[in-house]
Amino acid sequence: MKALATETTVVTLCYLLACLVAFELLMPIQLRVFPGVESDSSLLFLPHGVKVLAAWLLGWRATIALFPGVFLVFLYFSGASVLEPPRIAAMAIAVLVPSAVFHLIKLAGWDLSPYSGRRPRWASIMFAGFLVSVVSSVLSNLAFQSPPQDYFVYLIGDFFGLFFLSLILMFLFRALRKHQMR
Repeated sequence: MKALATETTVVTLCYLLACLVAFELLMPIQLRVFPGVESDSSLLFLPHGVKVLAAWLLGWRATIALFPGVFLVFLYFSGASVLEPPRIAAMAIAVLVPSAVFHLIKLAGWDLSPYSGRRPRWASIMFAGFLVSVVSSVLSNLAFQSPPQDYFVYLIGDFFGLFFLSLILMFLFRALRKHQMR
């Protein structure tokens, strides 16, 4: 139980930090650079990377670990309407789909689970993240009855968010390993 509490705290903090960067730093830049993109979706949605990496590392425990951060972000942006059916559906999609996709991939015979001594297959994890994005995009946009253009912005933002977050983490961990070797 203590491990789950630690995982939940770490994932929640990472999710909140990723949302802060995406919405408070990157979105204002996006609105200036791409004024024609009329969407509330970020073209570099780092929280998708947190969801995918949490699901890859934690499996179904990621559902619990993601919930507090996802709920707090929805509460921040929608206030009391956080309990309206489309938002409840979107929160459920956000926390359930990543783990479900990794589980289905494993059932199909393609185990991407991290094991000690086994190098991550980043291209496969990116593909799984793309599948998570497709399923999440379709379900979330159906829940909110969004226009078709939002699907594409959502997919682009998720893909680049996962890609850049993975890249940042790879460089960070590489630097930490070099520092520890000294």
